[in-house]
Amino acid sequence: MRQLRDRVAVVTGASTGIGRAVARSFANEGMRLVLASQNADRLAQAVDELRADGFPVIGVPTDVGDESQVQALADATLNEYGVVHVLVNNAGVFAPGYLWDISTEDWKWVVDVNLWGPIHAIRAFVPHLLTQDEGHVVNVSSAGGLMPAGVHGPYCTTKHGVVGLSKALRADLAIKGADIGVTLVCPGAVKTPITSQIQTTGPGGVPRGTVDLPPEVDAAFGSILTYTDAGIPASDVCDMVVEAIRENHFWLLPNAEVFFPIFDKQLEDLKAGL
Repeated sequence: MRQLRDRVAVVTGASTGIGRAVARSFANEGMRLVLASQNADRLAQAVDELRADGFPVIGVPTDVGDESQVQALADATLNEYGVVHVLVNNAGVFAPGYLWDISTEDWKWVVDVNLWGPIHAIRAFVPHLLTQDEGHVVNVSSAGGLMPAGVHGPYCTTKHGVVGLSKALRADLAIKGADIGVTLVCPGAVKTPITSQIQTTGPGGVPRGTVDLPPEVDAAFGSILTYTDAGIPASDVCDMVVEAIRENHFWLLPNAEVFFPIFDKQLEDLKAGL
């Protein structure tokens, strides 16, 4: 999709981090926007910020883990603009701990948002993308969706699922003969607030405050925070996303080079096991 001006883009998880940065980049490209986030207050701030600069944008508070709310997001998009061209599945949440200790409630929350969210959105939006001349789906996974990662099993599990979902979507669209691109974004270290969500949100959007973790888990989680804080800004990622849409690139691994030796080792292990 070379031409972005006047196209309509839907971005989930758009009130902060990569989603908010992507929305800004899309606006600068002349796109019309629909922003979604479970946090209505942050969403309103993001929308007001773009409107103050004269960009066409609406905000739709949405829990992407709820199929009916995602369908309402699609309906709001079509009611406002009549079409949709780009879907960015960016909403994501995080719950640290030993995966056997993490509560069923937290497991369900992470799976609902990180995996069911993109599934719901694909089911709600792709039928409309198919009616357009062209379209594009961007699924935001993680480097943690390509390699093992300790003390955040639900996140790692769901982000691996998004990788498989994206590959399957691309294969299905090819069989359909649709001019709809798919980009799979697997960021490495990027400065975003996702790891702070342990205090600021939780199932149902309710902040959990301080969460007690075993000392070794807390230390491992702290190393993740340190690594993330030293990452590239989200604005760098959104520029890459725009380019990936224009060039129809499937793989996008922003600042993930440090993990390439791990990916290579996984491939060696796979070959050895054959």
